[in-house]
Amino acid sequence: MFIGHFSPAMIAARHKDAPSLPVLFIGAQLVDWAFFGLLLTGIEKMRVTPGISVMNPMDLYHMPYTHSLLGSALFATLFGGLVFLVSKNRMAGIISGLVVLSHWFLDLLVHVPDLTLIGSPPKLGLGLWNHRAIEMPLELGLTFGSLWLYSKAVKPRMLPLAVLGGVMLLFQAVNWFGPVETEVTTGTSLLAFFAFGLITLAAWWVYRSEGRKQAG
Repeated sequence: MFIGHFSPAMIAARHKDAPSLPVLFIGAQLVDWAFFGLLLTGIEKMRVTPGISVMNPMDLYHMPYTHSLLGSALFATLFGGLVFLVSKNRMAGIISGLVVLSHWFLDLLVHVPDLTLIGSPPKLGLGLWNHRAIEMPLELGLTFGSLWLYSKAVKPRMLPLAVLGGVMLLFQAVNWFGPVETEVTTGTSLLAFFAFGLITLAAWWVYRSEGRKQAG
């Protein structure tokens, strides 16, 4: 799961007490921001193992802090608490925390067994990465269905909305069909940061153009 992780952010952004769309986009991928940061330090680890799944050769064999349910819940609590402290809005904090926590459950659908509950086995994952005909339409349907619902609710300008959709689709296409890395390097994390950052920047542009905000 890649751009599908942004689906809960777009659904949540329709709520009147939700924080801004870019804040929710950060929350939706916060677990992966942390993972690729910890990957740089060697605290969490992955390696390239061709064939480990049909769609993804990355063997995510050690990520007890970011991709355990307990770890994700802690990230959700911290992020939700930060949003609450800044906004003074309890519902905004709850919404933000739930968006962060959604990451683990969406990963559960697609990952081969590499997720944990508390950082140690058993390892969990339903393995939709082994089923292209299910995973690809699921990811696109979640993402662009949510984008459509968001656009109907908040009526942003079409140009920023089209750019956001196009940027997400471009990075997803690279993820699915681009060249496969032969080893994990510093560039692996930097590319992830670039993708997450650019998508979030596009979400900020969309947020700035929201019709409901202009009306208020």
